[in-house]
Amino acid sequence: MKIELAPSILASNFAQLGSDAQQAIEGGGTILHVDVMDGHFVPNITLGPPLVKSLRKVAKVPLDCHLMIENPDLFVPEFADAGADWISVHQEATVHLDRTLHLISSHGCKPGVVINPATPVEMLTEVLDLVHHVLVMSVNPGFGGQKFIPNALNKIAALARLRAERKLDFRIEVDGGVDLETVADVVKAGAELLVAGSAVFGHGDIRGNAAKLLEAARAAVLTRA
Repeated sequence: MKIELAPSILASNFAQLGSDAQQAIEGGGTILHVDVMDGHFVPNITLGPPLVKSLRKVAKVPLDCHLMIENPDLFVPEFADAGADWISVHQEATVHLDRTLHLISSHGCKPGVVINPATPVEMLTEVLDLVHHVLVMSVNPGFGGQKFIPNALNKIAALARLRAERKLDFRIEVDGGVDLETVADVVKAGAELLVAGSAVFGHGDIRGNAAKLLEAARAAVLTRA
């Protein structure tokens, strides 16, 4: 599987969002991750369809919209119309997950499902054939800059095994605490879509930060078991 970096714009400087996003892409980012929080499912409020629509005008890469919200079915059409390419919803926030994933597909977007740190991989066995990607949260969602939760590695590895056993082709994404210290372990466990916010936008040269993180991730591929 191809290793890809998905810079999380939540950690960017919103006063210069277009410029920050472009620098991350120039550093090797091939997806932009958009964290959508409603203040109910998670204790924070962030971005909505208007920002996605604005970002769509300047970004030529896929927009990966991660809906950390209650009642996501109500908002899937809006995010699709705004220009989202991928839309992921939380297993924990979705009553009829099968239906929601089909709803996302019906609006021309690639569907993904997300699991929180306390949710076991087994909760997804009935929908793995429906999704484009599975996002493993390696922090408790709601805020950027948190420390990586090591047990996420076991969940990534379990998903990789399930994918091979069932001959499926969903991609494995990880979000939370991905930086130069953790990225090698994440990749060795089986993840290939790497969401990084603070490690890219939090300090120094955005372009250089993205390039270094992607270089470290790709180097780790060579040491996978």
